[in-house]
Amino acid sequence: MEHYFQPEIECASREQILAWQNERLVKQVRHVYDNVPYYKKLMEEKGVTPADIQSVDDLHKLPFLTKDDLRDAYPYGLVAKPLSECVRIQSTSGTTGRRVVAFYTQHDIDLWDECCARAIMAAGGTKDDVVHVSYGYGLFTGGPGLNGGSHKVGSLTLPMSSGNTDRQIQFMCDLGSTILCCTPSYAAYLGESIHERGLQDQIKLKAGIFGAEAWTEEMRRDIEKSLGIKAYDIYGLTEISGPGVSFECSEQTGMHINEDHFIAEIIDPTTGEVLPEGEKGELVFTSITKEAFPLLRYRTRDICVLTREKCSCGRTHVKMSKPMGRSDDMLIIKGVNVFPSQVETVLINKGYAANYQIIVDRVNNSDVIEVQVEMTPEMFSDSLRQVADREKELVNALKAMLGIYAKVKLVAPKTIARSEGKAVRVIDNRKLYEK
Repeated sequence: MEHYFQPEIECASREQILAWQNERLVKQVRHVYDNVPYYKKLMEEKGVTPADIQSVDDLHKLPFLTKDDLRDAYPYGLVAKPLSECVRIQSTSGTTGRRVVAFYTQHDIDLWDECCARAIMAAGGTKDDVVHVSYGYGLFTGGPGLNGGSHKVGSLTLPMSSGNTDRQIQFMCDLGSTILCCTPSYAAYLGESIHERGLQDQIKLKAGIFGAEAWTEEMRRDIEKSLGIKAYDIYGLTEISGPGVSFECSEQTGMHINEDHFIAEIIDPTTGEVLPEGEKGELVFTSITKEAFPLLRYRTRDICVLTREKCSCGRTHVKMSKPMGRSDDMLIIKGVNVFPSQVETVLINKGYAANYQIIVDRVNNSDVIEVQVEMTPEMFSDSLRQVADREKELVNALKAMLGIYAKVKLVAPKTIARSEGKAVRVIDNRKLYEK
C-alpha cells in the first residue's frame, strides 16, 4: 500500500499543479526583483521585468543562475529576506572555490521538512518506524533534512550523523532501526561491516533512502541484497534546499519532483535552449516557495530526463531520471566523454564491490586513465596469474563500455579509503599541469 504525507498535494491534478506554479512563479519573480539587487541587474541586462512573467510559459525569458553567480554574490548578495528573518544557513559539501551558503527562514525549513517527510513516507515510512539518519549533520544538508522529515512523519529519529561504524551498528541492533538514510557508498560499507560481524540476523532494516552522490542500478541491487532492504533514491541540492527536491516512490522508475515548490526544466547544456519532455539535457530548477534564498532558473549541471508518464503510485508530479552524470563532472579523456557511473556499472556486473577510484593523468601530453578496484576477500587468495587475468578481463569490459583503453589495477580489500560522506571517485591529476 502506498503511503503519502500530503495526498491532496502529491496526487493533485495537473491543472491544480500548474495553477499553483503560475501563481507562485509570478509572486516569486516580483519578490526577487524587489529584494535581490544582484538578480534584478541580471534581469535588466536581459531586458526582462516582472510584468513580462505571467505564467510558467514565460519562464524561458528569465536569466539563468549558475554556481559562479552564487560565488560572486557570496555571502549575502542573493538573500531575499532581512537577516533578522533568517534562522539558519546550510552550505555545500563541495570543495571547489568559495563555499555556497544558502539561507532559510523558519517557513523555508518547515516546507523543506515536509518535502523530506514525503520522501520517507514514499519509502514506506510511518510514525511506527525508527529512522536511522547517518548523513552528516552540521553545514551539510543531508542530516538536517532527513532529520526534519522524520520528525514531521512522527517516526523515532536517530540523529547518528556519519562515522563511528561500530556505534551505528550497535544502535541499529539495539534500537531496531527500520529505515536507513545515508550516502549509498556508506550504506554499502555498513552492509559489508554488518556481514563481517555476523550480525545480519539482528538487523531490522526494511528500507533505505540514499542520495548525495551518483549511484547505479547495479549498486542499488548490491545494497538491497547486502542489507535485506528496498533502496530508494532521493535528490536535492543545497542551493535549492537540500534533499527532498525529488524522491523515489515504490515504482522506482525515477524521482517525483515536488512541483508545488520547484519548477523543473531540461535545457541543452551548450546553447541553454529549453528541450521538450523526454529529451536528455541539463536540469534547471526554479524555487517558487522559498523566501530567504529563492533561486530562479538555477543550472544544476546534472544531466537527466523528465517524464510525465502516469505513475502506478498515484503521484502526479513529474519524474526525473537518476542523474546520468554531470555536465561538469564528465571526464573528457582523449576526446571521449567518460562518466564514473559507466565504470561502476562494469565493475558491479563483473562481481566487484563499488569500491574503486579513477585516476586520470597526462603522460607525454597524452591522457591516461587507471581504474583501481578492490578485490573481494575471495579473490585476494588468487594467484598472481589469476589476478592478471582478472585485470585483463576488466580492461576489455571497460574498453567496450567507454570506447577507450583504461589500465586496471586490482588492489587488496579495504585499501581504498572508505567515505562516510561523499565518496571520492575521481582523482584528476591533469589539473596539476594547468597553468
